Amino acid sequence: MAQPNWTVYLSGEIHSDWREQIQSGINDAKLPVDILAPVTDHASSDDCGAHILGEEDNPFWRDHKGAKMNAIRTRTMIDRSDVVVVRFGDKYKQWNAAFDAGYAAALGKPVITLHDPSLTHALKEVDAAALAVAETPQQVVKALSYAINGSL
Repeated sequence: MAQPNWTVYLSGEIHSDWREQIQSGINDAKLPVDILAPVTDHASSDDCGAHILGEEDNPFWRDHKGAKMNAIRTRTMIDRSDVVVVRFGDKYKQWNAAFDAGYAAALGKPVITLHDPSLTHALKEVDAAALAVAETPQQVVKALSYAINGSL
C-alpha cells in the first residue's frame, strides 16, 4: 500500500540552491514528499503588493502591502504542511524566516532549522523550538526519510 505524500514547506534564504539540493535528495530517496515554497524571485516578492494593489509613495506602506500579499501565500502553505524546514543563510538577516519558524511552531508543526554552525548562538531560541537542527540539505533529507520511513 502506498504511503500518502507528506507536504514540506521550505522557508527562508533565497540566495543559494539549498531548495534544489533538498528536492534532488528527496527524488533520489524516492520519498513521498510534495514541496511548497515562497516566491523566491526577490523583485517579485518585494513588488507584488504595489503591482497588484497599487503603488505607494511611502516605502513603509509599499513594503507593508508586499508583506501582506506574501503572507497570504506563506500562511496558507505553512497551514497545509506536515513539516516546515527553515533555512537561515549567513549573508542576510532572514527576519521573515524567523517569523515563519515561530508561526509553524505555534501551529504545532514540526520545524527543522537549517543553518551554518556559526549562527547557532544567534538562532538559539529558534533552534530551541525546532525538532531538528541541520547543517546541510542532505541532513534535512535524511531527517525526512527517517520521519517518513522510520528506518535509518
